[in-house]
Amino acid sequence: MSDRADSTETTGGAGADEIRGTAHGHAPAPLSVLDLAFVGAGSTAHGALRTSVEIARLAEARGYHRHWVAEHHSHPGVASSSPAVILAHLAAHTSRIRLGSGGIMLPNHAPLAIAEQFGTLEAFAPGRIDLGLGRAPGTDGQTAAALRGPGRREESVDEFPRQLAELIRFLDDDFPDGHPYARVRAVPGPAQGATGRPPVWLLGSSGFSASLAGQLGLPFAYAHHFSAPGTLPALDRYRRSFRPSAVLDAPYAMVATGALAADTAEEARAQVLAGALWGLRLRTGKLGPVPTPEEAAAYAYSPMEREIVDERLSSVVHGTPDEVRKGLDALAELTGADELMLTSNAHSGEARLRSYGLIADAYGMPGEDPARL
Repeated sequence: MSDRADSTETTGGAGADEIRGTAHGHAPAPLSVLDLAFVGAGSTAHGALRTSVEIARLAEARGYHRHWVAEHHSHPGVASSSPAVILAHLAAHTSRIRLGSGGIMLPNHAPLAIAEQFGTLEAFAPGRIDLGLGRAPGTDGQTAAALRGPGRREESVDEFPRQLAELIRFLDDDFPDGHPYARVRAVPGPAQGATGRPPVWLLGSSGFSASLAGQLGLPFAYAHHFSAPGTLPALDRYRRSFRPSAVLDAPYAMVATGALAADTAEEARAQVLAGALWGLRLRTGKLGPVPTPEEAAAYAYSPMEREIVDERLSSVVHGTPDEVRKGLDALAELTGADELMLTSNAHSGEARLRSYGLIADAYGMPGEDPARL
């Protein structure tokens, strides 16, 4: 585990520690935000993305360490299909918080394209950009084929290590002589005198990326929010396989978890039940916006559906601010997480925004609502 006592206070900018964060207030670890730009029933992508800006501004004002967005495609309930575009907009509306992808689904893209997109983001916001990478498509097979185009449609996730190595070489401009890409330059990048580049993170919900991150000495983020049973085995595999690198001298593990605080436990449960019904429909191929709490409460769950929903609710830390604080403290202790990343799947953008503020209040984190600044 990394020694948080020795971590640099990270508020972005050149020279700051680009991986390790600092816990604020009474938080057990640095807290961060994973934002999928959920679209609630009756809302639009425009509204969801405006909420993302508000969440990023609040997170920055309240001492959250980073704000990540995730790549999803062909889903009416999620507006984050273009992470690099969203991050550029967020960079223009913030000044300190780290911004990044949680993650870019690398098999969907040419490594050079990602190197140039994130090199551009780094040029816009030096020292504030993270490049989190996953190996799943983030969508169904037909959509993945449409994204990749002819010639790449059948590429396997087993190609991920090769794609990752190629991407890192583009970022560092260090292909060896004789390599087919030795004269190809990712720009913006080192060829133009750039002095930094985004740190690469590996994301995962299984042991594969955990082992690869450890072997390469990279930071690792585990998706506890949708694969809770595998959390401890994956973190153990990451820590056991870790080899020191130029990036890290010790493992740095972030755990992404569902979390939602509200003024009452009943209100919090109503919001997360709406998110759970959305997830249930996703599993059965019924794609759509996040339903309202009223629709979720009135839905006639079959015994099997109730079991799935109850399992989902059990992995989301929710309730009053004090209950959420206790739940996050327990998760940090159980996992030994170096950082906790919170994601809130709820119908209402206002509920998500208020939740991050209430959690910051519960931990005595600094700052105030940016709308009042």
